[in-house]
Amino acid sequence: MSPIHRINPHELSPASGFSHAVTATGGRIVFLAGQTALDQHGEVVGVTLPEQFATALGNLLTALRAAGGSPADLARVTVYATDVADYRANAPELGRIWRRIAGRDYPAMAVIGAARLWDEQALVEIDGIAVLP
Repeated sequence: MSPIHRINPHELSPASGFSHAVTATGGRIVFLAGQTALDQHGEVVGVTLPEQFATALGNLLTALRAAGGSPADLARVTVYATDVADYRANAPELGRIWRRIAGRDYPAMAVIGAARLWDEQALVEIDGIAVLP
């Protein structure tokens, strides 16, 4: 049985692409560092937000798998975007990318606007917390 339980109260607006609350019991906690669209050589790949989002999410999940987890183990994810309006405009495509790469078990999430990320060419960075059984 998964240690993660997603809660979406009917009193709140419908959760689309995230969960309003996530509880986790037992297990091992994995703190995932912020990931951008860096390739194995340390170069940012992709010029559009969706391209970079797919790579950054893939990098986050690679780190999670190396720790013994899977996308369903994500309890919390924070997305840092250099252009929140661009993020909102691309939200449907970003949702399709999420479902293709991570599935439909959504963690509690937040999107935060950032003036600049560590890598100047990076448009998005994603970090997270997972709870493994």
